[in-house]
Amino acid sequence: MTLKYPKDAMMIKKVVAAAIFLTLASFLNLASPALANGKLVVSNERGNTLTVLSLDGDFIQEISTCGRPRGMHFSQDKSNFFVGCADDNLVLIYDSETLAVSGRITNVFAPETFDLHPDGDRLIVSNEEDATATVWSWTTGEFLSEYETGEEPEGVQITKDGRYAFVASEVADLVHVIDLENDEVMLDIPVDARPRRFALSPDQRFLYVSAELASVVNIIDLSRMKVTESLTFLPPGFRKEHVTPVDILLNKSGTLGFVALGRANHVGLFDTATREVLDYILVGKRAWGLALNSDETRLYVANGLSDDISIIDLERRRAIKSVKVGSVPYGILVFE
Repeated sequence: MTLKYPKDAMMIKKVVAAAIFLTLASFLNLASPALANGKLVVSNERGNTLTVLSLDGDFIQEISTCGRPRGMHFSQDKSNFFVGCADDNLVLIYDSETLAVSGRITNVFAPETFDLHPDGDRLIVSNEEDATATVWSWTTGEFLSEYETGEEPEGVQITKDGRYAFVASEVADLVHVIDLENDEVMLDIPVDARPRRFALSPDQRFLYVSAELASVVNIIDLSRMKVTESLTFLPPGFRKEHVTPVDILLNKSGTLGFVALGRANHVGLFDTATREVLDYILVGKRAWGLALNSDETRLYVANGLSDDISIIDLERRRAIKSVKVGSVPYGILVFE
């Protein structure tokens, strides 16, 4: 069912004026106007900061930001990026060149992660504390729509044609399929315990879903809209209950997958054709967020309980550097 206005009373009163852009002064972080090209930005959800590093992990600056920054995403042309501010009920819009706040979307209740529609404008947000996914125009700040989900929605994935959005509900153990053309939740797909994040194959045939409490990645065949296979991860020396997959990525060709294994302190690598787990790479404590550089030679890992990121050399399949960042790093964006 589609709801035309957010349920929260404060949001209802303010939705007409939602997301009026700042005129820079009140929210700017101009400590030093670092160019964003060739940089990493890490969101630190407990430190309320963004850490800016070089691609080699050298410290550039730390930016004070909003309450509990979590998911991040680029605009279509990468001239801006978005930061979900879970404790402030807003999404900040940053200029990628200056790293200054250029706008905000207000009254976005407890945003966690999001994906950008192929039209370049619609931002679909998981609202963790409200059991909804909401749709916003990031260029105007207008609230567009709301969909009911199971409790604690997190991952959001939109198909390349813009027809479907998938939203994972951690508590309900469901993946909700939203038909964006018909403006409705058309289907709920049962998955394993506590689904978190998605990766979509380049050919749009398969959706990979990390199931945190089942130690697996479910594979949804999108022609059938059901789970048809699962990959189990178990690094040597760990019990199943300590393997808690969260973030998941595929390389550009879709041949190789990477999974952050949470409290198992490793990243798992798998072959998408054979469904074989190829390797485990040791990283920091509670491996969480992942990001690849453009030539896919390095994988960056946010480690939430050791307050650092690991830089992995993918040719050697090992971490070559650990870099301290802020408190409880969540997500990473690579600027190249």
